[in-house]
Amino acid sequence: MPPTAVYCRSKALATSAIAFDEFPPLTFSQQLFTPRRFIKLSHANTKSDGAMKLRYWAVGLLAALSIAAVVSARKISKQSGAADNHRRAVQALNRLTFGPRPGDAEAVAAMGVDKWIELQLHPEKIDDGAMQVRLAQYRTLRMSTREMALEFPSNQLLKTVVEGKVAMPNDPYRRAIYAAGIARLQFQEAEKKSTDATTSAAQNNMAAVKPVSVNQPSATNPVAAQRQQDRRDAHELVDNLSSLESDARMQRILNLSPGEQAALLKGLPGPRKQALLAGLSPLQRETVLALDNPQGLVNYEAQSGKLLRAIYSDRQLEEVLTDFWFNHFNVFIGKGADRYMVTGYERDVIRPHVLGKFKDLLIATAQSPAMLFYLDNWQSEGPNSEAATGHPLQARAQAPQRRWGNGPFGPRPVAYPNPGQPPQSPKTGTNQGQLKRRNGLNENYARELMELHTLGVNGGYTQQDVTEVARVFTGWTLQDPREGGGFVFKPKLHEPGKKTVLGHPIKENGEKEGLQVLEILAHHPSTAHFISLKLAQRFVSDDPPPALVNQMAKTFLKTDGDLREVMRTLFRSQEFWAPEAYRAKVKTPFEYIVSAIRATQTDVIETQPLLNTLNSMGMGLYGMQPPTGYSTKADTWVNSSALLDRMNFAMALVNNKVAGAHFDAAQILPAPPASDATAQSFDPYADQVRLEQTLLAGDISPKTHQTIEQALTNMGSSASQTANRQPSSSPAVALLLGSPEFQRR
Repeated sequence: MPPTAVYCRSKALATSAIAFDEFPPLTFSQQLFTPRRFIKLSHANTKSDGAMKLRYWAVGLLAALSIAAVVSARKISKQSGAADNHRRAVQALNRLTFGPRPGDAEAVAAMGVDKWIELQLHPEKIDDGAMQVRLAQYRTLRMSTREMALEFPSNQLLKTVVEGKVAMPNDPYRRAIYAAGIARLQFQEAEKKSTDATTSAAQNNMAAVKPVSVNQPSATNPVAAQRQQDRRDAHELVDNLSSLESDARMQRILNLSPGEQAALLKGLPGPRKQALLAGLSPLQRETVLALDNPQGLVNYEAQSGKLLRAIYSDRQLEEVLTDFWFNHFNVFIGKGADRYMVTGYERDVIRPHVLGKFKDLLIATAQSPAMLFYLDNWQSEGPNSEAATGHPLQARAQAPQRRWGNGPFGPRPVAYPNPGQPPQSPKTGTNQGQLKRRNGLNENYARELMELHTLGVNGGYTQQDVTEVARVFTGWTLQDPREGGGFVFKPKLHEPGKKTVLGHPIKENGEKEGLQVLEILAHHPSTAHFISLKLAQRFVSDDPPPALVNQMAKTFLKTDGDLREVMRTLFRSQEFWAPEAYRAKVKTPFEYIVSAIRATQTDVIETQPLLNTLNSMGMGLYGMQPPTGYSTKADTWVNSSALLDRMNFAMALVNNKVAGAHFDAAQILPAPPASDATAQSFDPYADQVRLEQTLLAGDISPKTHQTIEQALTNMGSSASQTANRQPSSSPAVALLLGSPEFQRR
């Protein structure tokens, strides 16, 4: 172990006064590359500094241990013996759920591991009513895409209202959202014009221009000054509004000017925002949030629903598979109309098919508005189509094609740009020789369909196959995508003529050509192998045994792509239960955050801070821009900075520093009865052992155990010398959540 990874904090941080039950955030630069700094510290403030120093020392050592341990997980696991029933229960929970809760392993072992797995394979038999109650506050989770687009308008829709093309809604809540949005747009436009005018004046008289202070916007930009004044006025009202009964409060908000409504939540601290929202109905709460950012409200609710399902749903395997298949058929929530489409994509396209036939899932994604928009197939136009030529019988010359990068046969874009205008019908200009602008053939979906969705990069297809598939899927488009329209096939966009895909002739047959190609791909042996490999990588190891992948692929082909049967083959395999597979997978940030909350029985009241944490860890929900989706392999997530982020989160969580999440140590380590003679006696060693059993099922290495024990010993000694300082189990919980063992599943 490199010494630089063990002793970590700077003198300035180490000598600051920090309470026993608090953990300051640790940055990467502060954590590493200051070896043995503690040894040279002065002895000033030793009573308060002693625990802090050991705490930092423990954090640094655990981070170093984690880097080594998660990389060598398979080596460690091979030293374990055959799994007993309890160990099998832990393995099943680690792989089929987002992490066990206290008591889950015992419950699964008592039911019988195989019986529990079979139940998870049939989620419709599991009562998940409590989950639906928890999600009831997020109304958009039950809305159609069109409803969301109208309830929470985009800037484009707001502009059509300003232009008089669309009427303002009559409902007072919706009207307030529209009015605030229009006020926001008008402020932005006026501010831009004011800034442009200021810039122009500065260019005309450079000598007379003084530097503009950001604290004095009125000197040069009166629009910005007015906007800031509106924000101050709105914020001054917040405390008074929060004291009102919910209906009266909402009425006062509706009576504000549109400018004040738009500014109400801008820059408002979290606690004051929560006080303002407290007690409001779901409709009222959504309206207030949408006054600031209507599209952001839709995204927030989609992400909140995903997070809460992962934490609380009893249909855990369904949630794990929904996350897996969304990632496999990835779309990006930040692209244009997909901000509204992602909710329905996961709800109506992914979730219903995760244990069905792969072909049905493939067709559902191919016809999904979210996928068609994300990969731009909705704009793809056959070079010889009626739309392109203006006449169905005109000579069909192949148009030049745009090439991308980074795939096996040409570039894949790092980020897909927002599309321009939808395909237009050909028009005749005044100049008969004038050529109309056209979209041309788009190969994005065709390439990802074969490389990422079905065959795999080495699946046996060629660049010619990519082009042919792109020609097949011309005409698969959307009806009014910016208004939440659905899939439609438009013959005028479709490339006519015969095609050949993977050696299969495709006769001219309109929309059915695409269905024929999907049928070919869904039943291809390369698809069976590629899908089986990805599932085995998610549920077994980053490098799963080829024999297991082959057996799963055989089941895939034999059962017509029955994903439930493929999963059953995986769960019944020797490789799934092999000692080297036990805790062999490193958790992604999403898995880590959710598993920590589940393991500690933390009550999540508000999701936004957790969503922010996931963003900072590099795994924002629905936030992967390229079509590859997030990696689940260890080398993506194992580095010093990432592991320190996890330790910082654990420290914040157990000390209730994560807003909206309430941790109660008594939920996982009940206090002894008050009548017990030992009730007033704090035994950190006994508590550590109990917590190791609760959080890790006792699976902890001697080195990790000793590191945490030493840290707790020194912290306890320091705390006993500090007045008014009560001992706590929180440090042990935080260190265990940051341990190498908890990073793996």
